[in-house]
Amino acid sequence: MKLYHMLSKISFLKKSYAFKFLFIAFIGIHIPLIGILFFVLYSNHSISANSILIFSLIMTLLATVVTLLIINRLMKPIVVASKALNEYRTNRKLPVLPFQYEDEAGLLMRNIQESIDEAESFINEKQDLIYMISHDLRNFAGNPQGLAKLIIEENPSDSVKNMAELICESTDLQFRYIENFIKLLKQQDEIAKSSSIAKTIQIAPILPAVNEQVSQLLAQKNIKLVSDITVDEAVLKIDAELLIQVLVNLISNAIKFSYAGSEISLQIFRDNEKFVFTVSDKGIGFDQTQIEELFKKFTKMGKLGTANETSTGIGLYLCKKIIDKNGGELSAMSLGINKGATFTIVFPCNNAEKLSF
Repeated sequence: MKLYHMLSKISFLKKSYAFKFLFIAFIGIHIPLIGILFFVLYSNHSISANSILIFSLIMTLLATVVTLLIINRLMKPIVVASKALNEYRTNRKLPVLPFQYEDEAGLLMRNIQESIDEAESFINEKQDLIYMISHDLRNFAGNPQGLAKLIIEENPSDSVKNMAELICESTDLQFRYIENFIKLLKQQDEIAKSSSIAKTIQIAPILPAVNEQVSQLLAQKNIKLVSDITVDEAVLKIDAELLIQVLVNLISNAIKFSYAGSEISLQIFRDNEKFVFTVSDKGIGFDQTQIEELFKKFTKMGKLGTANETSTGIGLYLCKKIIDKNGGELSAMSLGINKGATFTIVFPCNNAEKLSF
């Protein structure tokens, strides 16, 4: 940016990015001519035609190289603007671009900065508004539920009691949807802000952290979680907290669609050029034609679990979004209905350079 800054101080170049290029090109074109004139006029010996030709070629080549290098440096504002836009798009990193330049490149940087600031402000305002509306909706849903519970406490007739219980069930469902909607917004925000820098993740603490969050669900259905971990640590572009969240979601999903007394398997291992996590169950499974629907937001495949657990269809969507964002792949496989399912997370080894066993 130093060259661009220096040229921007020259009055006739200040307001035109194109003139800056033309100015550099003009000087570059005339360097060979000026060099030849000095060579011919101030040489103390007679100059042969061959000498002039060789000197002209050398000066032309030198001038071309110098001009291209300077023009490349003059492209710095475009490079800076492009990098800032890409970092915001991929990592949601807010740039600080200069505002003082008056030419087209300066206007581009100013517009990018203002557009990013406006977009960030709009996102924050939208999230605040949605959180506020969601909070108010909970209050509105809670009022009829409170009244319905009061009716039940008064020992009404069976028909009135049944209607009050239906109201309670309906408002409970509304609460779950509102909570999942807020969860979706928060986790999408976490995904957007997650870092793409590779970091060392210790694998050993992952299992206790996962167990802590799924132990109650496992106990309710008398399901056993069997783990097989053959890796100690890895360098990944995903935060440990997000990785744990994905595994918890996948295992919770497996519990929901597994039969009581069955078994769920968690494996973490290195497979040649891949770093692999798998969560397998022996539950209701799915048909291969339904795989594409599994990872869609609010998928139509949301259905009751084996113990009538409800599903809103955002868990797998969030898992896939987190893994995709952090350089991995999440896939699902089942041999068919009632033949279980396996969800596999794969990180390529260029994301996991240091692995110890």
